[in-house]
Amino acid sequence: MKGLSGLVAFSAAMGISMSVSATEIHVMSGGAPKEVFALLTPKFEQQTGNKVKFTYAVITALREKLAVGEKADVLVMPVPLLDGFANDGKLRADSRATFGSVGISVVVKEGAARPDISTKEKFRAAMLAARSVVHATPGKTPSGTHMGKVLEQLGIADAMAKKVIHKPALDGGVQLVAGGEADIGIYPASEVAHVKGLTIVGPLPAGIDLTIVYGGAALADSAAPDAAAAFVKFMAAPENRGAWKDAGFDPPEK
Repeated sequence: MKGLSGLVAFSAAMGISMSVSATEIHVMSGGAPKEVFALLTPKFEQQTGNKVKFTYAVITALREKLAVGEKADVLVMPVPLLDGFANDGKLRADSRATFGSVGISVVVKEGAARPDISTKEKFRAAMLAARSVVHATPGKTPSGTHMGKVLEQLGIADAMAKKVIHKPALDGGVQLVAGGEADIGIYPASEVAHVKGLTIVGPLPAGIDLTIVYGGAALADSAAPDAAAAFVKFMAAPENRGAWKDAGFDPPEK
């Protein structure tokens, strides 16, 4: 009995020690990596004892949050935007990693006819034939901004003005397609890869396609710099590559 009580006491002491050393990490991220993080974060938490909370938002909203002083430990967004934060001295350079690149996919409701989007011309015709199209707001996300430019490039911006719904995937844009309220949705592949009720038609055709490279880094003023850097390193680890691939991300080198 004495040995058992000693073991209990030891376990309790270990429990206290773990609770004291555990750290909560706040990750601010765009929506594209959300599925990957949902899959891998429990494994990270189990291995490290740390906890992770996420703030997912469109890129402009993340920048606004940081600008008004909201604190975070890790920032995840397209690499060119991370470069800007790095140049301003807001990131720990030794903690940066690139997670992968993701293209833009065209989706329709499951069971609906799949439009031909094999060329720019056929994509243009599919847009004009659709009753409604949903994509993220231009100026708010890379994919939304790109689509605003594409419609201008194809000369159909005016014709599409009353057909296009601006709604990020995070805020229910994909559900508009799955529910039949929009004929076509256009979002990063990772945001539609495993959404129930959708069929992925394919990527945007050559000439109007877009590849977004995502990465992460610990913020320079993080209250938990080591834990933040460990999170980034874990997510970029080779053994976790499969989770990124399954979510629609190609390896960083591509």
